[in-house]
Amino acid sequence: MGTETPIIIDIEASGFAAKGYPIEVGVALEDGTTFCSLITPAPDWTNWDVEAEKVHRVARDILEVYGRSVHEVAVTLNQILRGKTAYSDGWEVDKPWLTELFWKAGIPQQFWFSTIDMIMTPAQMRKWHDTKDEIIREMDGNRHRASLDAILIQKTYMMSRE
Repeated sequence: MGTETPIIIDIEASGFAAKGYPIEVGVALEDGTTFCSLITPAPDWTNWDVEAEKVHRVARDILEVYGRSVHEVAVTLNQILRGKTAYSDGWEVDKPWLTELFWKAGIPQQFWFSTIDMIMTPAQMRKWHDTKDEIIREMDGNRHRASLDAILIQKTYMMSRE
């Protein structure tokens, strides 16, 4: 990976179980810009977990008012990420939600999605959590939102390389 800044994607969901669906996606691009969007639930996305809502702090009615359609979010992600690789520190949960988003939108995903572990060194892995905790304190934020999480993960990656 060299000195490159990885693209990070983070997804918030309606619930932690298999019936959860994506409600927000955030991307931190290599140039420091971000993309973030709430997602209006598809008609058959009805599962809502109040415990998950306590974490992401987005009520379902907020999605109805401020969310973008599943199709619009998928198209936008393809536009900004086409041919690139985006990484996640929660790939095992984010991957099914991303797959569901594109499946529901009816369009193919045109970028790769991988776990950030694939580009981390053993030294980075050893200091990941301490570095992330330090950045969280510096950001002084308690919002658990997709774009802020993507920035946090990207900063943690960069700082843990030093």
